[in-house]
Amino acid sequence: MSLKNSEANGSLEKALFEEKRAKISEVRKLLEPVPDKLLLYCSDASIARYLRARNWNVKKAVKMLKETLKWRLEYKPEDIRWDEIAQEAETGKIYRSNCFDKYGRSVLVMRPGCENSKSTKGKIRYLVYCMENAILNLPSDQEQMVWLIDFCGYNMSHLSVKVTKETADVLQNHYPERLGLAILYNPPKFFEPFWMVVKPFLEPKTSRKVKFVYSDNQASLKLMEELFNMDELEKAFGGKNEAGFEIKEYAKRMRDDDKKMPLYWSQGNSKTSVAAERSAMAEPSSSSLDISELNSDESHAANGEENSSFKQILTNGDGKSIGDKQVEQLPQEPK
Repeated sequence: MSLKNSEANGSLEKALFEEKRAKISEVRKLLEPVPDKLLLYCSDASIARYLRARNWNVKKAVKMLKETLKWRLEYKPEDIRWDEIAQEAETGKIYRSNCFDKYGRSVLVMRPGCENSKSTKGKIRYLVYCMENAILNLPSDQEQMVWLIDFCGYNMSHLSVKVTKETADVLQNHYPERLGLAILYNPPKFFEPFWMVVKPFLEPKTSRKVKFVYSDNQASLKLMEELFNMDELEKAFGGKNEAGFEIKEYAKRMRDDDKKMPLYWSQGNSKTSVAAERSAMAEPSSSSLDISELNSDESHAANGEENSSFKQILTNGDGKSIGDKQVEQLPQEPK
């Protein structure tokens, strides 16, 4: 590339960056006034995440973010503690792995075949707790996570359109751009028609992050090796780590994390790294591994009084990670 072309590309990138920063400022102005308790959701990285989820449409991003702020005021996900949801966790149906992927992303292991509850409300509340815990444990320059979904023991009785839809609603509406990749590991044949039923609940951006992976497929094995340190990855997913889920040890980890949550939510610990904020405004682009899907995301809210005028706004307002190219060779989804 010539020096002239390089300078032109640099100028274009700078212009795009400034344009996005201007949109972030516009969103912030349209959100005002915001109570102190919710200010941390209005960081540059957080706003950029909602803008990216809505293709940088300011009006749509404002509407989406207001709905999330209203949801957080009412649902209070940051206040959920282990002892409230421990019963849901007993079988290890969802838990945060001890390991990260090679890009520093938290890993949530999901085993729907270990479902132990009939309460949709309880299931979603536990999922929200796990999402908040995974975010709590992210490195400062990483804001996405990976879902590893193990279908061992899964049968027809575990199929639930209602739970799947509510899971998709929470993930897409209130944790946009948090999911980097969802790996469906050895899904059974009968899952294929169910997937075709529930796929429309997902936005195209989200459904493209869902990958079908099979232990007897060489391309699948290659993907897992590129994503994870195989010595750390659980044996159930083709790794060498034989340690499994143990409720007493996990409960201790979660109670320790519960103690960290208030500090994480304090104003003094809400600073997002420069790298994270810049990547939040970047568009997906390929890397040396032919991967895309950049990071983005939110910071968290501090203590403060709720603002009644803001409640009115909430109700009336209208106002380099892993991507898809790397795994196009895999069975993307049932045909």
